[in-house]
Amino acid sequence: MSAVAIPHDMDAHPVTGMYNGKFGLWLFLASEVMLFGALFSSYVLLRVGAPEGTWPVRGDEILNVWLACVNTVVLITSSVTMVLSWAQLKMNNLSKGLMYLTITFLLAGTFLVIKYFEYKDKFHHHMIVTVEPVEVHGEGITRVAGHITEETEEHVKISPDAKKGEHGAAAAHAEAITIPRSNIVRVTNFGPRHSNFLGIYFTLTGLHGLHIVGGMVVILYFIVRGKSQWQWNSEKFINRIECTGLYWHFVDLVWIFLFPVLYLL
Repeated sequence: MSAVAIPHDMDAHPVTGMYNGKFGLWLFLASEVMLFGALFSSYVLLRVGAPEGTWPVRGDEILNVWLACVNTVVLITSSVTMVLSWAQLKMNNLSKGLMYLTITFLLAGTFLVIKYFEYKDKFHHHMIVTVEPVEVHGEGITRVAGHITEETEEHVKISPDAKKGEHGAAAAHAEAITIPRSNIVRVTNFGPRHSNFLGIYFTLTGLHGLHIVGGMVVILYFIVRGKSQWQWNSEKFINRIECTGLYWHFVDLVWIFLFPVLYLL
């Protein structure tokens, strides 16, 4: 059986002006733009139509903006190392190209680890909605946010969050209070079911996280197994890294939009 060469897998196609793999990736990214664009539109419609008091004024009232800042720096750095990897390969330096590719992989893993801790905090943070106000920080409120320390059929014991705007010793959690079940309307953590805001937050960041995982799988393949292609067709290997880099820059760009929209606005 004779091998059939696939045309324009390395040289530019006369119609598209780029090799076929790169053109295919741009088509894929166009579909991704439509996917995330639809979700961003959903976010805007939910926010505009949210009844007063059901949507945070700014995302950092609920979300940890400092962890998000660190993750932003991590992802931007990973984009730089991805470019450096491609540049080293273009200069015929395989070892340095793989080194920068490995750093990109590790930075992607760092992003996911930080995201794990952010998610974990949300699932261990609760809000209790009561019928009658309960006293927290000297004020009577019907929505108590904090960490549940004890839960029985008769009552729920919760350690309320520090008062907003307080720092240092004053920012310590208030003394745990016991709320009888008869006074409780709803007990929920800060997961996707807590509110529309957190629902769209977990949808957007979860989908973005899956794209990070997908990129890591591809990068790991080129580090461990795909690098053998360098021996018999280095130009094709470089093209594949270029396509991987384009995908990775898109994933980073999505986060650059997600960060201000979810955490700062």
